[in-house]
Amino acid sequence: MTPLPDILLRPIVETALREDLGRAGDLTTDFIVPSDAVLRAAMNARQQGIVAGMDLARLAFTLFDPSVSFSALKQDGEAVHPGDCLVRVEGPARSLLSSERTALNLLSHLSGIASETNKLVNAVSDFKAHICDTRKTTPGLRLAEKYAVRAGGGLNHRFGLDDAVLIKDNHIAVAGGILPALERVHKNAGHLVKIEIEVDTLAQLDQILALQETLPVDAVLLDNMPAPLLEQAVGKVGGLFLVEASGGITLQNVKSIAATGVDLISVGWITHSAPTLDIGLDIG
Repeated sequence: MTPLPDILLRPIVETALREDLGRAGDLTTDFIVPSDAVLRAAMNARQQGIVAGMDLARLAFTLFDPSVSFSALKQDGEAVHPGDCLVRVEGPARSLLSSERTALNLLSHLSGIASETNKLVNAVSDFKAHICDTRKTTPGLRLAEKYAVRAGGGLNHRFGLDDAVLIKDNHIAVAGGILPALERVHKNAGHLVKIEIEVDTLAQLDQILALQETLPVDAVLLDNMPAPLLEQAVGKVGGLFLVEASGGITLQNVKSIAATGVDLISVGWITHSAPTLDIGLDIG
């Protein structure tokens, strides 16, 4: 997959390194390890999954010390198994030991997201539905976490509030209904702005369908609907616009949701609650 440029990743890594180094640097390493000691180490997978975040790991080492040699043996999006070597690093021992936790934190976290995304993608592979993320991301890490979703085979939803219009239940409540909400959006949105609206019931969907000639939408988000209702909704829409299912998606029910014919299945927990992939740094 296409990597993100370093200029976008560097602020994330610099912030993480500064957080770990604090006000005085790595006291333990500086006290114990001779300044001229050289170290060779490998980052090894201890668990099966999908790799993501290799460039962030590289920057964690090389921003701390440009003399560190970082040799990647796996690429983002590749499957790994326990014992697989992902990276070999070599350089001043102090530098490697002081930056290893930042490198492992980022690589393990993003690989965990990619791995969980991939499980969902594989579960719905027999259907047209695509797995996508949400804005439920870790503050400051959205760029990287959404990249990890792509590494796992998923798609990205909005990156931010300025990407597209997504009219949610609270917007409808404040506007006084679906009709005034759509009227205000169409009055203000530019010609390239996509419009999606969230509905909780088939009755709301019927309102949107009745307005398609005058106030069209590009997608509808069906929130927390059980599979039988999702299937009815897909039938009502009949391909007029994209249908997205969201809410309560798990690995256990995602296949039945995909079978309803929805186009997209958005999952918040793949970014906000995915377990990390177990990766370790081993000397030698």
